[in-house]
Amino acid sequence: MFKNGGGGVATNGAVTTNGHADAHALLALGKKAAKTPFVIYDASALKLFGPKPKLACILSHSSHPFAHEAGVYDRNTRSVFITSNRYPDARHGEQTITVSRLRRPVGASDKWTWEQLDTPGVVMGNGGTNYADGVLFCAQGDFCCPSALVHMETEPPYHCTTLLNHYHGREFNSVNDVVVKSDGSIWFTDPVYGYEQGFRPRPQLPGQVYRFEPDTGHVRVVADGFGRCNGICFSPDERTVYVTDTEWIYGDGSTDDMRVSTIYAFDVCDYHGSHFLCNRRVFAMADCGVPDGIKCDAYGNVYSGCGDGLNIWNPAGRLVAKVKVDGGVANFCFCDPGEIVLLNETKVWLLQLDPATKGALKI
Repeated sequence: MFKNGGGGVATNGAVTTNGHADAHALLALGKKAAKTPFVIYDASALKLFGPKPKLACILSHSSHPFAHEAGVYDRNTRSVFITSNRYPDARHGEQTITVSRLRRPVGASDKWTWEQLDTPGVVMGNGGTNYADGVLFCAQGDFCCPSALVHMETEPPYHCTTLLNHYHGREFNSVNDVVVKSDGSIWFTDPVYGYEQGFRPRPQLPGQVYRFEPDTGHVRVVADGFGRCNGICFSPDERTVYVTDTEWIYGDGSTDDMRVSTIYAFDVCDYHGSHFLCNRRVFAMADCGVPDGIKCDAYGNVYSGCGDGLNIWNPAGRLVAKVKVDGGVANFCFCDPGEIVLLNETKVWLLQLDPATKGALKI
């Protein structure tokens, strides 16, 4: 049931537009008539894609949604670490989430490999990021284990260490996504999805964004007022934090078009040595589904996995492009220059853009 590259066909060629992109630039690309998954809304996005963008399915696994969240690229081992969506555990009759490792090919081979890991220290894992020569996972927890930030080594036996599992004695709800600033501080979101999805107890805290200093143990709330805070990332200069609010969909799967599916931007402020977020503003709203995982490229453009694929906004919040993927994209990661791995639940896609297009995260 697991296939390598069996979930789709590689798509190459010039990008299509809705009439807003520069016509001369399109002619330079060849202006092919064939439909492609690349949609340009603003000519500024053309440099991101380059003359020959490509989207190809590199892995497919139909038995369960193995490719849902995290997406952490470890360049040293040429691996992408991911977490699944929830699925029934045949052994215990309960829902579970598993951690997997994708290894990219060496040399001319195009065959990526997939390995499900035994990581009991990451309970109901979700988002993740590079940290201390390993992966820092958001372990949502369950009824027995508290929600926590967990560091996992990248080689067997994948030793795990819990960094933080409470806010001054009150358990987190179900930590969701995390990013590390260059000063070593850890910033993460904590919505109530675990409770709504039936694997966490009643929340002891509202849905909030936190900043944690591993060296001192200091943890503080830096933003609140969300429906369901979710993805988080920094701009390349780390002066702006982007946080997605995915309240449009509740944990039980119900949706409501009157609830937000929005990316908020905050300024990162330093007041008497204390870091906090200020000047909250609407950055963008996803027009299809919700903006889940979120990251910036080195130019400052903002990418998010949405209901129709990967959406890209410029630093001013203007939608400049989309990469359409059937079933949408929950999360993704920048890999080598010009490459992005897209997580599509039962499929993994490799997006190849211009080699100058790189992620803002230092990996």
